[in-house]
Amino acid sequence: MLRLSGTIKQNAVTNSGITKRLFSNIQCYDSLVLGAYTENGTATLTASKDISKKVHNLIEEHLRVSNFKKAGDVRTLYNIGGMKQVAIVSLGKKSEVQDTQEAARRATALGLQALKPQGAKHIGIDISLNAHGAGEGAVLSQFSFDKLKSDAKEEDIVVGPFSETENGELDWANGQIYGASQNVARMLMTSPANLMTPKLFAEEVAYLLAGLENVEVIVRDEEWAARHNMNAFLSVARGSVEPLRFMEIHYKGGKKGDKPHGLVGKGVTFDAGGISLKPSNNMALMKGDMGGAATVAGALYGICKLQLPINVIAVTPLCENMPSGTATKPGDVVKAMNGKSIEVLDTDAEGRMILADALYYVSSKHSPASLIDLATLTGAMDVALGDVFAGVFTNSDKLWNNLEKAGKTTSDPFWRMPLNDGYLKEMKESSVADLNNLGKGRSGGACSAASFLKEFVYGLDKKEEQEKIPWAHIDIAGVMDSQGTDGYHIKGMSGRPTRSLIEYIRGLSSN
Repeated sequence: MLRLSGTIKQNAVTNSGITKRLFSNIQCYDSLVLGAYTENGTATLTASKDISKKVHNLIEEHLRVSNFKKAGDVRTLYNIGGMKQVAIVSLGKKSEVQDTQEAARRATALGLQALKPQGAKHIGIDISLNAHGAGEGAVLSQFSFDKLKSDAKEEDIVVGPFSETENGELDWANGQIYGASQNVARMLMTSPANLMTPKLFAEEVAYLLAGLENVEVIVRDEEWAARHNMNAFLSVARGSVEPLRFMEIHYKGGKKGDKPHGLVGKGVTFDAGGISLKPSNNMALMKGDMGGAATVAGALYGICKLQLPINVIAVTPLCENMPSGTATKPGDVVKAMNGKSIEVLDTDAEGRMILADALYYVSSKHSPASLIDLATLTGAMDVALGDVFAGVFTNSDKLWNNLEKAGKTTSDPFWRMPLNDGYLKEMKESSVADLNNLGKGRSGGACSAASFLKEFVYGLDKKEEQEKIPWAHIDIAGVMDSQGTDGYHIKGMSGRPTRSLIEYIRGLSSN
């Protein structure tokens, strides 16, 4: 278990008048993670004013003979300056470090990962470069999901800030919250589908948010969804014995009467493809098909912890997509909440079905100031952008600019994709319904899926509303999981882009 201590200003001290400590260490850390710029064979510690000249010179000499220079290089020194272990991480040349938050985030992660196998228990983190980034890296890099293993050991590691920094709006404590929020999403996505059913997902999120201020969680069942004519959502859920849930979260941190900003997350807790069964290869990854709901839940956790002065409404339609005798069949027609009929050509194109009703519900019932949905929606998005960017389809330049800025701040970036009715043309060619749910499939599949969702944001034929609700669809299929561990990116379900969502909402709240 990783525990984090709060922000305490560090000052140079002496120890009992007998032994002079060579690091300022009022929290009695046994180990440290330090960052260092490297140039022309010389290392310059970013926290140098918190370290005596003697120890600084000793560290510099060790680094010089160890060929320490490339960004990301880590050297661990032992019994130096009163510390059992000191991990120094190269930041590269100072002139080449453009993003100090990302540099601190990554350096902290690499240093902690070097110290953890050595038995370090009370670790101080250099926050002099960027406290917020260091706080994020400290939490993100320590995520693990081994509670189901018989030999799992709970490690009691305390991590806290070392060195001085300017305290701004984004500080060490806020960085911890950002990181913990992404870890919430990681936890939800990583949990096996039998232990994270729609019912259990809703209960887990309600538990996580319990006791936080200005938040209300409402969980609805199948009867409620039927009364609201959410037949697209119901059509996906009907193949599973697990009951659906429709979770609605209201965060009221802003002024009474201010319009909320809407978040919608796809919550398919396991996607077998329905009757249009997926190939068995890698189907186990489909426990993460509720990544949209997980990132929305993680973001709400962070927003509530930060108590941002803004109103937010988040909804997550939760169900499984399974084949059975009661499952929706290819060729079936259902009528969505907004009255549009949909021919189901492919039951594995289920995400857009449940989002259709959720988007219409939020846009028609709550009139949000803006609306964003997130979903692991299409394999085509993974093909287009891989695991670097999440794709954004939006009708609003302002909304896009805010998302892009947030993604750059958190180093969890977005890329704008085309939103055009041309991608909807083949979906309107059904002979029995207003729309079909497939279009051309993988050919422009992410674009056609976004165009399909747009039909449910504004309501049936309410063209005059189109310019009144800024909306974005974020396809996170490509960034759903990490193939390997690299710094604070941990192999497995990624929980992206939770931190970018929090930063986006924080940006709105400060305007």
